Amino acid sequence: MTALSEAGIDVFVEGCGGVQLNPQQNLALLHRMLWREGYDDRIAGHITARLPDDTIICTPYGLAWNEIRASDILTIDRDGNLLEGTGEVPLPITLHLVAHEMRRDIHVAVHQHPRWATAWAAARRVPAIFDQLGAFGGAGLVCYEEYLGAVDDREIAKKNVAGMGDASVALLANHGVFVLGNDIVQTHTRAVVLEHRCALAARVEQIGGGQVLDDDVAAALGERLAGGWPQFFEAMVRSELRLDPAVLD
Repeated sequence: MTALSEAGIDVFVEGCGGVQLNPQQNLALLHRMLWREGYDDRIAGHITARLPDDTIICTPYGLAWNEIRASDILTIDRDGNLLEGTGEVPLPITLHLVAHEMRRDIHVAVHQHPRWATAWAAARRVPAIFDQLGAFGGAGLVCYEEYLGAVDDREIAKKNVAGMGDASVALLANHGVFVLGNDIVQTHTRAVVLEHRCALAARVEQIGGGQVLDDDVAAALGERLAGGWPQFFEAMVRSELRLDPAVLD
């Protein structure tokens, strides 16, 4: 079973010795899990999570996602000033700060350059949905073609977030992706689904095309699993802890 806090950041994972994972541990685990899903562009990318007191925890600059531990996670204020931690706050974190400010429905934001999704972002095309997993998450997917790159500028960041509309998953043209979620479990599912959808669509095109999933079926699956794929997050947490329990340190 999974118990989520109000902010969706504290998660109890059955099978982990009854340990209540704190926000920093969950964020460290999310980095590790998404690295294995193709979010592995060297030291690029960052994840933020807004806590109930409106402080934000985030990725430190300079570490690959497959080496991040809970003690590496930084705490910053709404303006990006470092409150806790010894690492460097990523400069492009402004995009996340603005997203948390403008989209109060979201608590977690992921930016990276995953392998397959970045290819579709470079092509400025939204891939079709070819299977049920590609429909999970119920987030909607847009390609934001006006992405200007310099998101350390607050006004440019505001234009980027506003340009997404109500969508929670975006391909940033010629750059990467931006994934938003109400909680850490939902965000994990959405990020995994995005890269899977992009990879499968590319492979289908390579073999000459295929039959896309019916729109009504895709919409129903998305609505049914809008909160995330049940027990998927927990299973991936257990896998990570078997590989490297030091992630919680």
